[in-house]
Amino acid sequence: MPQAKGRILVVDDDAAIRESLEAFLGFEGYQVESAVDGAGGLAALETKAYDLVLLDLMLPDRSGLEVLEQLRRRDLETPVAVLTAYGSIENAVQAIKLGANDFFTKPWNNDKLLLEIEKTIAGRRLERENTQLKRALKQRYNFSNIIGKSEVMLKVLDLVGQVAQSRSTVLLHGESGTGKELMAKGIHANSPRAERAFVAVNSGSLPSDLLESTLFGHLKGAFTSAIQTKKGYFEIADHGTIFLDEISTVSLETQAKLLRVIQEKEFVPLGGVETIKVDVRIVAATNLDLRKQVEEGRFREDLYYRLNVIQIDLPPLRDRREDIPVLVEHFFAKYCRENEKYLDENGRSRLRFAPEALRLLMDYHWPGNVRELENVVERAVVLATDLIVPLEALPDTLLAAAGIHVRRLLPVFERPPNASLFDLLDEFERRVIIQQLEKCNWSQTEAAESFRIPLSTLNQKIKRLNIEVKRKRDLAHANH
Repeated sequence: MPQAKGRILVVDDDAAIRESLEAFLGFEGYQVESAVDGAGGLAALETKAYDLVLLDLMLPDRSGLEVLEQLRRRDLETPVAVLTAYGSIENAVQAIKLGANDFFTKPWNNDKLLLEIEKTIAGRRLERENTQLKRALKQRYNFSNIIGKSEVMLKVLDLVGQVAQSRSTVLLHGESGTGKELMAKGIHANSPRAERAFVAVNSGSLPSDLLESTLFGHLKGAFTSAIQTKKGYFEIADHGTIFLDEISTVSLETQAKLLRVIQEKEFVPLGGVETIKVDVRIVAATNLDLRKQVEEGRFREDLYYRLNVIQIDLPPLRDRREDIPVLVEHFFAKYCRENEKYLDENGRSRLRFAPEALRLLMDYHWPGNVRELENVVERAVVLATDLIVPLEALPDTLLAAAGIHVRRLLPVFERPPNASLFDLLDEFERRVIIQQLEKCNWSQTEAAESFRIPLSTLNQKIKRLNIEVKRKRDLAHANH
């Protein structure tokens, strides 16, 4: 059987009208159901979805206006057209005020009735499709810095899009480098709190006492180095979002204070006696199994359940390999712009990996996840000598994992237009230093010894050539 044009509910106590509408609209391709009174109509609407309700204003158990009012309390979307006699136009106008979409007088013109029904149902379907499309686009693509088209990543983005609108605490779980802070920023940016502060705290990088001062603030004189009163991050993030990274590293004492903030929405600064009220949404992150931490007595069970209202598991890069080419293209564009090289007239990157290099990237296990991939692409941009980045230009760690051993030669590059001899020497020196630092896992001391120069001399060159050693060293440590 052909699919019906739509499902219509007729609510009218007049059998002749019900039968007439069922026959007429059924012939036109609509599925028509009916109810003889208000109670029956409301019951039908509880169990099924309809594209249109034709509602009589004069019903035996209650008025049509009362039915309409009850319907609109829980359903603002289903179109309703009231059926009224010539003498009750005022009631029809009142029905429009209560949320009816249209009204028809008895007896009606079949052609006009059919035309209006078609317009109403088509308009409502278009609105619904637009709403669904906007929701899908917002959920999947409104996280501009979160790149991914794999099914597993789209499911994560769908979930994050729904969670962002709520006030609930979120726990992000994933390996190092999977983009937990980026996801936390996405949740904040797509929430009603987007215009307020987003504050990130790396719990693992701060000693316990300094972390408490950072989170809750302190008064002047609270401890030896407290020379002035300082606001804590919870106060700064009031009506916004606070991101607690590496939450598993927080001491049990600080965990108790975090629990109070979540439960009571208040805290006392170090050295203070008065409580400060705050409204802060918490997004926490961990790369460990917090449930196991609870079982081992390292994490409070009550705090675990407070934080784990909604858990979002971020997939490692090896489980979403189809995203690697998209991520590579994104990072090429980013770092070509930053380095102002290999850009076309529209500002897009012209760099590409050779096919065999891209295959190696697709096969690599990526222990450092997206962060490690970004580092590889940035390195390729900095050291690129041609538009096609060859296999040999990849870091030794990737090549060794694939069983490939390449004898490294000193970098050779074409002379850029208008480059002076000093520019060429600087570029050559920069590449040699970066290459050696990579071999030394970004240890400046070890690199200086291998170059047989004082450490101070190497540091001066690193500063002059604007080589970002600290960020690279942190990344290298995170990936091992």
